[in-house]
Amino acid sequence: MTQVKSPMAGSVWQVVVAVGDSVGEGHELIILESMKMEIPVESPHAGTVTAIAVEKETRVEEGDLLVTID
Repeated sequence: MTQVKSPMAGSVWQVVVAVGDSVGEGHELIILESMKMEIPVESPHAGTVTAIAVEKETRVEEGDLLVTID
């Protein structure tokens, strides 16, 4: 199980995946917006999305849990 965490403070602009989706290494999971820039958060490895801890427009801080992948 891998917990993908936010690399910085910002807002969730888009949730690209859904629970049950298969993802590959480098697959976009979440797109954050910070300082008017869009920052993609990618999967560190292949697996299946088992949980999504945020939704669109959620404010996150650095280190907050975004997605869990098995």
